[in-house]
Amino acid sequence: MDLRISGNAAVVTGSSRGLGKASAKALAHEGVNVVINGRNADDVEATVEELSEVGDGDVLGCVGDITDRNDVAELIDTAVTEFGGLDHLVTSAGGPPEGLLGEISDEEWQAGFDLLVMGYLRVLEEAAEPLQADGGGTVVDIESISVKETFGSLGLGSTVRMPTVGIGKIMARDLGPEVRVNTVLPGLYETGRFKEHVDHGVEEGQFDSYEDGVDNYGAVSPLERIGDPDELGDVVAFLSSERSSFLTGAAIPVDGGVTNSNL
Repeated sequence: MDLRISGNAAVVTGSSRGLGKASAKALAHEGVNVVINGRNADDVEATVEELSEVGDGDVLGCVGDITDRNDVAELIDTAVTEFGGLDHLVTSAGGPPEGLLGEISDEEWQAGFDLLVMGYLRVLEEAAEPLQADGGGTVVDIESISVKETFGSLGLGSTVRMPTVGIGKIMARDLGPEVRVNTVLPGLYETGRFKEHVDHGVEEGQFDSYEDGVDNYGAVSPLERIGDPDELGDVVAFLSSERSSFLTGAAIPVDGGVTNSNL
């Protein structure tokens, strides 16, 4: 399917690794000019080099932290200055530390809120004007299925991510009709963080091997597997295109059917 977004401009936060990187890759594959963002300069540089070979668009890097308003402003300005505007924003911030609610410190609560909620708001606020210009654009926020179905071991993420869905719903109205705003709720994907988690399980004797761990986590899905990050990236690219032109204000699970929630 031709998504007809070749030549567009996009910013993808948290895109030097994980699901953010997979989303940037999918956009680059469609010929979109993409600004890669992350806090680690080496990771950003490596991702820019890798994704520059994926499609016909330009791929630039902008090192920065979305908890810093100045860094966010520079990130958006990079796209507008270098590409002449901004058509698509994809927000990804990774995941906060695991832990039960009683194990989370005040500092961790504050840091998690600042990253996941305020970070999303900062980027939206800075990107709103350029996104609304020249016919409008799209926003896709990458969160987690823990928004719909809580997990005790992910107490911080399950709690703090909830407001982002409300923000997306409100911004879909505030920025519409020029800008469509949607949220994707991924389940388990074979990211670097997932691999580290399984490797730790192997070391602790929880799994006989890495493959055993992957199979164990995949068994709870109706599809009997976990996701490939590129599969999430393809959904993000679709939501960034006119092929999804009547879809806004939605929070969409992309989890292989793992969640038991009806809504």
